[in-house]
Amino acid sequence: MLQTRTHLIITGRVQGVYYRAFVRDIANHLGLSGWVRNLDDGSVEAFFEGSKEHIEQAIGQCRIGPPGARVEDIGVTWDEFKGDLNGFQIRHY
Repeated sequence: MLQTRTHLIITGRVQGVYYRAFVRDIANHLGLSGWVRNLDDGSVEAFFEGSKEHIEQAIGQCRIGPPGARVEDIGVTWDEFKGDLNGFQIRHY
């Protein structure tokens, strides 16, 4: 399985709707490493590392979001797998 990493910027109504916990739960379910955090501009930033197939599944779920969220766009940047992340965390700035 191809291992990779990706950086996401998610815009829309994604703060105050449990979006970070939603992303963490998806990542844990799919066995992805990384982190998620709120940004000052109201968007959410996420970083996934793991199999490309599982990351693509996670991005699909991120486009839907939890109840109450309204995702407008997700900017995706792919990068090389480094294997330097353990587990998945919610970061607080």
